[in-house]
Amino acid sequence: MKVKQFEPLIGEEEYKSIKDCFDNNWITEGPKSKEFLEELCHLIGVKYAVFAPNGTLALYLGLRSIGIRPGDEVIVPNFTFIASANAVEMAGGTPILVDANKNMQIDIEKCENLVSNKTKAIMPVHIYGMSSNMDDVMKFANRHDLKVIEDAAQSIGVKWKEKHCGSFGDVGCFSFFADKTITTGEGGLVTTDDESVYKKLLYLRNQGRLNRGTFIHPEFGANFRITDIQAAIGLTQLKKLDYILKRKQWILHTYKDFLSDVDNVKILGPLEGSNHVPFRVCLISNFLSEGLMDHMKKNEIETRSFFYPIHKQPHYKDRT
Repeated sequence: MKVKQFEPLIGEEEYKSIKDCFDNNWITEGPKSKEFLEELCHLIGVKYAVFAPNGTLALYLGLRSIGIRPGDEVIVPNFTFIASANAVEMAGGTPILVDANKNMQIDIEKCENLVSNKTKAIMPVHIYGMSSNMDDVMKFANRHDLKVIEDAAQSIGVKWKEKHCGSFGDVGCFSFFADKTITTGEGGLVTTDDESVYKKLLYLRNQGRLNRGTFIHPEFGANFRITDIQAAIGLTQLKKLDYILKRKQWILHTYKDFLSDVDNVKILGPLEGSNHVPFRVCLISNFLSEGLMDHMKKNEIETRSFFYPIHKQPHYKDRT
């Protein structure tokens, strides 16, 4: 039996939810989207949220909604998916890269020397389904009067001291891509407790108007909507969330058991204060990882290497 490195948990229930949209002849953003949004706000513990087409555009909306403009700097972890940095550039800002700590989370101590008069925000990335130290992040942001945008793309179900990721900062940004804890195929979410930020998000995502059905556009905006088809899948996924979380823990502990006696290999774990909803089972090795990957491949266990540091990406290499 081939063991895949990831597989979304979708089936007959999702198919039926999609069919329901067609049966009711409502496929664009509508009642299912509203219901899904309400459920997500309850799960994450926030007052307001808007959808985006994907996690990258959720970050873009979040950055724009907190006022990031050309010339502004945003502190971003060097170890993250490139979308975290790219979204800053999309918003007109400049990503300032900072090292990760041993748990692969943003190293706040190393942020201190990066603050300038252009620094406007910090972006903790809750990498691999584990939380950054949000106590330290919020203290740092308050000390330097910075906005906080949480990249919580991999963090449905992830909490820092029992408070859900994406509910600490000015905005939190999630992804519902196929490999996330719950999926809608593609999709993103921006959360906030700030009513003024929420209003800005509504303008930005809906052609500069608060509500559809009017052709007066008070502000600039574009189309960042999703569909009820996606929302219907998402609602079905939420019903499975408890099972998904338990299954992820079973997979994690299965790998821990099988690798417990392998020298020079450890499984990356969370900071104290964070739970762990594994995005993948992340192995850290002191020797060439290719050997371990080849061994697993021979035993039909899929593996892959993961994120390349941003400062080594060709697009950013000459600027760091």
